Amino acid sequence: MAGPEPTPPSPYSTGLAGRCPRCGEGALFDGFLKLKPRCNACGLDYKFADSADGPAVFIMLIAGFVVLGAALYVEIAYEPPIWLHLMIWLPLAVIICLALLRPMKGLAVALQYANKAEEGRRDK
Repeated sequence: MAGPEPTPPSPYSTGLAGRCPRCGEGALFDGFLKLKPRCNACGLDYKFADSADGPAVFIMLIAGFVVLGAALYVEIAYEPPIWLHLMIWLPLAVIICLALLRPMKGLAVALQYANKAEEGRRDK
């Protein structure tokens, strides 16, 4: 008699940590953003994963909101020269985008696995 199936790990914790969405043990990435072909712990094939541009779009919206809001506040409160704005906000935008890109891509892949998302097909 087989026991109940183990509860799968949370897609949020595994995705944000860059771990396998099925077992939560194996690494999801091979490099900064390239997915591994399969999990080295449980063997899950990652061919199902296609995050496309979703994570990048969300990150641009988040970074744009944070950086633009902060830049507007600093401009209204202190009126610094434009070169100072460029020195502060351009690097900050790049740092925010790069810091969020990998966790958001991992989250997108983990949520695709958890929700059994597939490419749409037409019925004939």
